[in-house]
Amino acid sequence: MTYDDGPKAATTTALLNALRSAGLRATFFNQGNNVQSNQALARSQRDAGMWVENHSWSHPHMTQLSQAQMTSEISQTQQVIQSATGVAPKLFRPPYGETNSTLKAVEAQFGLTEVLWSVDSQDWNNASTAQIVQAASTLQNGGVILMHDGYQTTINAVPQIASNLASRGLCAGMISPSTGRAVAPTDTPPGTTTTPTTTTTPQPGDGSCTATYRTSQQWGDRFNGEVTIRAGSSAITSWTATVTVTSPQKVSATWSGTPSWDSSGNVMTMKPNGNGNLAAGASTTFGFTVMTNGQWAAPTVSCRTP
Repeated sequence: MTYDDGPKAATTTALLNALRSAGLRATFFNQGNNVQSNQALARSQRDAGMWVENHSWSHPHMTQLSQAQMTSEISQTQQVIQSATGVAPKLFRPPYGETNSTLKAVEAQFGLTEVLWSVDSQDWNNASTAQIVQAASTLQNGGVILMHDGYQTTINAVPQIASNLASRGLCAGMISPSTGRAVAPTDTPPGTTTTPTTTTTPQPGDGSCTATYRTSQQWGDRFNGEVTIRAGSSAITSWTATVTVTSPQKVSATWSGTPSWDSSGNVMTMKPNGNGNLAAGASTTFGFTVMTNGQWAAPTVSCRTP
């Protein structure tokens, strides 16, 4: 999930609140001039666990600029974002998605990976909230959606986007600086704590499996859990894991598996995405985000073979 053109006094805080409430993280491609005017908001993006990246200084048509002007647009933005957040951007999104070989060479000078998008929400073109949600529903694994910091319709779409991603076993990931594609987050956001918590089902016999849980990340209102599924002394062809959370906790996002829920919403059944084969003693993992709603009990997990 990506949001361009901020930070903006009128909308950034509301957008961050919506994302946090939904248990989502996103990449913000900020304009340098907006960061200069709203440095506290850029810090709040970072503090909320978002990734803050470079979208040029003034949002020009970069391919119409000289190489020196391109360099200035990128360099000034790198400096002001690093000054505001303490972290230099690793990604660059050219305004309007316009790029050429000269711009790519300038990006390389700053060690930046160019990021475009696979889905355009059309929020900039007066798309309704329903249309933005529909666009997001077409996202596939590794995809990147273009949205903007500045539209109430875009903010209103966040809860429905979160629900749709969760229903399809997708998480709102980070953009890999090496590939420019979305991947599961690998970092711990500033201001978070990591509190490993482990529960394990009994050791399996032949043809069965164990499920081991740990809390991998924790924020003020949610935590990320990871379950490791391990085959016993014999290979298995598939597996089914059960994750039970304590009400009023709710799972808001999942990744690396195909989930379903019971009628209470407290028991999640997770199956493999595609091939569930595991050799004897081999393992795989899946993850999820739990909105605590004031309840911090660790989920219980179990595993069985179909």
